[in-house]
Amino acid sequence: MNDRFLLSLLFMLALGVQCLVAQTDAVAPDRFTLKIAVMGPGDELYFWWGHIALVIEDHSAGTARFYDYGIFSFENEHFYRNFAFGRLLYSCGASPAEQSFRTYIATNRDITLYTLDISPETEEEVRRFAENNILPENRDYYYHHFKDNCATRIRDIIDLATKGQFKARFGDAPGRYTLRQHVRRHTWFSPFMDWALNFLMGQDIDVPITIWEEMFLPAEIGLRISGFTYTDDIGVERPLVSSVEVMNRAENRPAVLDVPRRQWPYELVVGIALAVMLVCFARVYVKRPLLSRRLFGFTQSALGLFFGVMGSLLFFMSFFTNHDYTWHNSNILFINPLLLAAVPLGIIAATNKHAEKRWLAELFLRTLWTYVLFGGLLSMLIKLSPKFYQQNQVTQALVLPFVLVLSYIPGWVRNLLGAVRK
Repeated sequence: MNDRFLLSLLFMLALGVQCLVAQTDAVAPDRFTLKIAVMGPGDELYFWWGHIALVIEDHSAGTARFYDYGIFSFENEHFYRNFAFGRLLYSCGASPAEQSFRTYIATNRDITLYTLDISPETEEEVRRFAENNILPENRDYYYHHFKDNCATRIRDIIDLATKGQFKARFGDAPGRYTLRQHVRRHTWFSPFMDWALNFLMGQDIDVPITIWEEMFLPAEIGLRISGFTYTDDIGVERPLVSSVEVMNRAENRPAVLDVPRRQWPYELVVGIALAVMLVCFARVYVKRPLLSRRLFGFTQSALGLFFGVMGSLLFFMSFFTNHDYTWHNSNILFINPLLLAAVPLGIIAATNKHAEKRWLAELFLRTLWTYVLFGGLLSMLIKLSPKFYQQNQVTQALVLPFVLVLSYIPGWVRNLLGAVRK
């Protein structure tokens, strides 16, 4: 009797343990929900390309954490110097998701959430990986706009969640556009910044890239994970994203272009307009030579100041910084610090009372602009070699028309025509 009672007791105990384990297993899959949050462009320049984060909802704790890989602060020590030299430290951090979403909604940003369909074991692995990333000894990294940023870090986490299948699918697949074209899809609405960024970026961003490399942009990650399928641990093919939720839509914000706009014709119009303006200044000389000299001189000073400063910035970024996407830039052949010489020369040509000094200043100015003209033409001719392929037509189209007017060429043409007539 005692033996039967003991056996019954053991049987009931084993049954209870089994039920407890089964209940635990039933609850475990629902403990975490992982989402990819893609935020659209913001107002500041560094937000024009959007943002992305990993959101982990812990149902048992009733919390949602926003893992952000794009944290920086202007208050950081030597921030501006590090930024200038291309050694900018970014950080990883976690914050309450609701608080982060409120911030993005308040600043009129798109928010789209992609819920990931992965196993509980993988969810836990990703959670541990994210928690390890935000530890003080691991959270800082050197930011690179194309190779290591908030989006590439999330891209790598997705690859971890799919056991390498994400990179296997897209690592060698050809992308839609070059890096430069992707940048211009986001900058088209600001003519100056669109030109300036393109002026500063060299030919290394004009090569074909893979879809994997395109995912330096948050929106490209959202695009790719939406239709991505992978094989899970038991050999079943399943979609990576189980649902897509649009949390917020920005209002009255410039749209990101699906196809990059051809910009050089617009720059050519501006360059021709400057050239026509200078021709008009020359015609004023007949009746009002003093006014003509001042218009010509001060305009050349202004052009020299603008392009000289831009050329100095390009020179600095090309040879003294870690901004590797500005290296190998053929714009340096005709837009460089030498153009700053036009500032004092133009002032002398416009205001000096001594005709000999004015003539000498004008001589140097024409020499300088002729150099710019031939440097620009050289930057076009070298593309006959496959080693040079920079897409810098926007700068060539802007500069060459007006420097043609300011160079020796018009004088040479007049002399040639005069000789022919004789």
